[in-house]
Amino acid sequence: MKLVIVGGVAGGASAAARARRLSEDSQIVLFERGPDVSFANCGLPYHIGGAIADRAKLLVVSVEQLRTRLRLDVRNRSSVERIDRAAKTVHVREVDTGREYDEAYDKLILAPGAAPLQPPISGIDLPGVLTLRNLQDMDRIKAAVDSGVKQAVIVGAGFIGLELVENFVERGVQTTVVELQDQVLPPLDKEMTATIVEALISRGVTLILQDSAESFTQSTDGLMVRLKSGRELPAGLVVLGVGVRPENQLAVEAGLEVGPRGGIRVNEHLRTSDPEIFAVGDVIETRDAVSGAPVQVPLAGPANRQGRIAADNVFGHPSKFRGTQGTAIVGLFNRAAALTGATEKALRARNQAYRTVTIHPANHAGYYPGAEGMTLKVLFSPDDGRILGAQAVGGAGVDKRIDVLAVAIQAGLTVFDLEEVELAYAPQFGSAKDPVNMAGFVASGLLRGDHPQIDVPALATLGESERTLVDVRTPKEFAAGHIPGATNIPVDELRERLGEVPRDREVIAYCQVGMRGYLATRVLKQAGYHVRNLSGGYKSYRMLNP
Repeated sequence: MKLVIVGGVAGGASAAARARRLSEDSQIVLFERGPDVSFANCGLPYHIGGAIADRAKLLVVSVEQLRTRLRLDVRNRSSVERIDRAAKTVHVREVDTGREYDEAYDKLILAPGAAPLQPPISGIDLPGVLTLRNLQDMDRIKAAVDSGVKQAVIVGAGFIGLELVENFVERGVQTTVVELQDQVLPPLDKEMTATIVEALISRGVTLILQDSAESFTQSTDGLMVRLKSGRELPAGLVVLGVGVRPENQLAVEAGLEVGPRGGIRVNEHLRTSDPEIFAVGDVIETRDAVSGAPVQVPLAGPANRQGRIAADNVFGHPSKFRGTQGTAIVGLFNRAAALTGATEKALRARNQAYRTVTIHPANHAGYYPGAEGMTLKVLFSPDDGRILGAQAVGGAGVDKRIDVLAVAIQAGLTVFDLEEVELAYAPQFGSAKDPVNMAGFVASGLLRGDHPQIDVPALATLGESERTLVDVRTPKEFAAGHIPGATNIPVDELRERLGEVPRDREVIAYCQVGMRGYLATRVLKQAGYHVRNLSGGYKSYRMLNP
């Protein structure tokens, strides 16, 4: 067997390593256009900022190690230019010498990855306008920061863009972020990004939403970024982080099937439309594990698993890729934002029925020092309670809860199962009722009818004549800020003041985060009122109405 792999990093390198473990006798050739076959691309921003001081730490494994330990025929600085499917060869060009030749294969794995999008913007080719994909890009950005750049503009407020923001700020660079959408971190639901916006602004970052770069020009001090709004931003450095596109040219020219967004189409075994060719990583179109719809998700974790699975199938070990649910997390100024599965905006876009609950728990027992708050949002089916997605934003503990919920989605669990999930507890790690359990309690109560709820967007659709708002917090909390039109009746006084609550319209009770509102809802419901609790309370209201 002769296996040829095009591209390294997460997908290609993991495929090559797995292939060797499965077959000592096979010839395995790995082509990589760049100098580095396996590096930690997720760590690139942190070398720029200095958190990862040693550049060599980003090299997961060297070319020589792959050649020596795994006996791989690694040919870096070699660009595969085209595929001849009939002859079962690839045409290769050596980047340094220009020499060209054909290499035969029995099986072929494509792992060329994705390249940063470069929109048709005037001046995009100027020396100070950069993207971040590999170690060489990282070196160029770091050299600019090391040279004393004082102002930087980052176009795009996605995961990579915000990671760069944090590291630029750590280096003392005044940073401006420009984002076309009306929120940062567009994959998340908008209200979940409020904490991240606060963190950015508190660190002096200028945030410009619903605008985009129109042109880049050279100026006496560096660059000038002109936005479509007409605003002009001086910069010593511009980094584009507006998304990626699959490097699909080889596949397209070879006649392999690709999806509407350019991802190479593969089956569950990661086989392309040519049975002798497999594809993995950021270049492929795969299946959304929640909806079953075609999707492209450029993440290192799925790419690594896909590499292993493709190698398994090459060597006759039947293995399937179940699809991806897009589990991801980003850290920013001691905050974290994470998601898994479907978001509310995605469910709305495909007209899928869903319900949501939002809670605001602490990461561990409040009586133990250092407890940090988080916001946890869970989306689920109104029919059977199956968990469809989750998002969390906050400090410590966000990763733990999203990981638990990611496994819950993969296992097909429901919100009723979350009530019974047994998690490790000690006061410095969690609570006897973990946030995951609490989300289950609230969601299950909603589905059982014990805990009728309304979310903030739905509240906005009710006219004032249709509902009565009852704020059950303390007078001090009410005075510090409340939803317009609300009446303040503290929960501890509610039973004695029921006569003040009108019975001719629906009652919406709310507190700060939902707990007292729930108690008030139970009191009012049993007193015969048509009542719902505002999910997430005043805190959720403020997240959507800053």
